[in-house]
Amino acid sequence: MTTTILKSAAVVGFLLLLAGIAWFLFCQSRFHLERGANISHWLSQSERRGPERVAWFNRNDVALLAGLGFDHLRIPIDEEQMWDESGKPDPEAFALLNQALDWCAEFRLKAIVDLHILRSHHFNKGERPLWTQPKAQERFLQCWRDLSDALHSRPNSMVAYELLNEPVAPNPEDWNLLVAKAHAAIRAKEPKRVLVIGSNAWQSTGTFDRLKVPANDPNILLSFHFYEPFHLTHYQASWVGFAAYRGPVKYPGQTVSEADLAGLPGDLQKTMSGDSRAWDRDQIRKCLSKPLALAKSTGLPLYCGEWGCLPSVPRESRLAWYRDMVAVLKENRIGWAIWDYKGGFGILRDSVFDAPMLKILFAKPDGTP
Repeated sequence: MTTTILKSAAVVGFLLLLAGIAWFLFCQSRFHLERGANISHWLSQSERRGPERVAWFNRNDVALLAGLGFDHLRIPIDEEQMWDESGKPDPEAFALLNQALDWCAEFRLKAIVDLHILRSHHFNKGERPLWTQPKAQERFLQCWRDLSDALHSRPNSMVAYELLNEPVAPNPEDWNLLVAKAHAAIRAKEPKRVLVIGSNAWQSTGTFDRLKVPANDPNILLSFHFYEPFHLTHYQASWVGFAAYRGPVKYPGQTVSEADLAGLPGDLQKTMSGDSRAWDRDQIRKCLSKPLALAKSTGLPLYCGEWGCLPSVPRESRLAWYRDMVAVLKENRIGWAIWDYKGGFGILRDSVFDAPMLKILFAKPDGTP
């Protein structure tokens, strides 16, 4: 009897091992994402050039991120860095991007090349010719033709393309039409490359029901960004309309109390008003209803390409928000990339990692480190 039990246990153990190997190989052969980091302010949103740009992000950074347990990087790139005014690709910038992808391959990290800002489209600027000028749309499509020419030899299982970061079209149908054009342009060159597509209006969860996804294409990753509650995550940010607010914020609960709002100047009070919800893990779950519905109806995976909370937020509230975000994303099997590695939201600040934050990001399903 004992021998039979031991043999059965051995068989079960062997089958579990085979299942584990099969799952590993399956994840390696497809573009499966779990935990990533955004490499911000390098080839995007930065004035660094020459040696300073080269030094900002290097092989040691990739090795470090891989060693921590990240499985992919999202690499934002801007048109003004990658192409000159005449539309000619910049050799140094393209070389840096290719070098970064080589490092990712070396350390077995997947990568998303994210076309972050165009000369004709900035997510935080009011004038966006991309939506009104056919010439600007053709330029956008040419950017992807150039990128495809430069990157097409990269394995489909290791590199994906994100069409445009945080589109802000006056009408969501404008974005849907441009998605169809970009999809066709890339598919003419790369039929099976994974394309990351977000919804209109800053890739917000609330606009996912207006996103039209190209049909019959399984190699699409649906992407949203999450910075809610915004008055919490962007507390004291210099670029937001409520930058002057210096009162208290908190999470969980109502981010700013009615009493704190009442004492504000009129314009600031108006900017800060409008969200009286008590934010907690359940409220975050509710915000994901539209992305989850589209993922279910299309059979496509979901991805949270950006989420983060500034260090200006009170420490306890900041960590509580991260803890709840990780839990909600994990329970819905949504891969993510933190914003960001060593920028304003960074997990690395003054060359020191935020250890409690890393414990939250890499917690086990039961919440333990």
